[in-house]
Amino acid sequence: MFSLPVLFANTVQPLGSRPRRKPLRLRKGATIGLIAPASPVSDEKLQKALDNLHAMGYQVKEGAALRARYGYLAGKDLARLDDLHAAFSDPEVDAVWCVRGGYGITRLLPDIDYGLIRRNPKPFIGYSDVTALHLAIGRKTGLVTFHGPVAASDFPDNTLRHFNAALVEPVEGYLLEAPGQDAELESPEYQPFTIRPGQAAGPLTGGNLSLLAALAGTPYAPDYKDRVVFIEDVGEQPYRIDRMLTQLLQASDLKKAAGIALGVFFDCAPKNPEYSLTLQETLEDRLGNLGIPVVYGLPFGHVAHQATFAYGIRAELDAGKHTLRLMESGVR
Repeated sequence: MFSLPVLFANTVQPLGSRPRRKPLRLRKGATIGLIAPASPVSDEKLQKALDNLHAMGYQVKEGAALRARYGYLAGKDLARLDDLHAAFSDPEVDAVWCVRGGYGITRLLPDIDYGLIRRNPKPFIGYSDVTALHLAIGRKTGLVTFHGPVAASDFPDNTLRHFNAALVEPVEGYLLEAPGQDAELESPEYQPFTIRPGQAAGPLTGGNLSLLAALAGTPYAPDYKDRVVFIEDVGEQPYRIDRMLTQLLQASDLKKAAGIALGVFFDCAPKNPEYSLTLQETLEDRLGNLGIPVVYGLPFGHVAHQATFAYGIRAELDAGKHTLRLMESGVR
């Protein structure tokens, strides 16, 4: 069982209604609270996650509901919520890491004890559906959280290097380049392209497109104005990407973003190309006339080769050069 601490984090640049607070960096031998706040995890994937964390030199404390299953959820809402609260409140846990994404996190948002998280700041890591927790926690507590691999992800050398630069040995001014510039990554999804050239700077926000659309109109949706917005998705037909981007453009201030950094949209080619725009045509159609820099193909998304970066930190985007520079650390 997880049970109560207090770690203190410093205050950084304001973003939205609350100032950002940086958690402590991950140390050698740190204890990870491993939770499944969304979909259930298979025995194989769970073992992979445990092996990953142990190989990185971390201890693991499993959430009570980590191995639970309730249909398409990793246990009932209360059990998954209890694991989230317990991981943050346990003084033995140094960071909270999601074993996987999937569906179910948005169900938890109204019942989270944000005051508990605010009193116990620590690194929180994940991507995909975890987008909803990043945005809700950031808005309600100011805690800087980390968009990066889930614990059951693959960790090739570049992914591990990005992770360490964000959370273990923080590097200010860390440069992320589109992975398509790497000769080993030649599949079409990895090939970068500029939708509108230019440079932009501002705090980072964004995440998985499906979740950004799902949060539109809720109290947990982010503000996009003057932010560098990062967006990715997986397994979506171009018309569905069109629909979700259209929803964001109509329901939010995405048009007022400083710039947009698109990740690797894996498996998003049309199933019937004759009757569809391509992924590139769809992104250009929806985002090319906003008057802001937009680039596709930066190293994040549902792919093995992905970066880790912190919500709310200042970043500089160069759409023409296909780069994103992280100007400050997300930890202290």
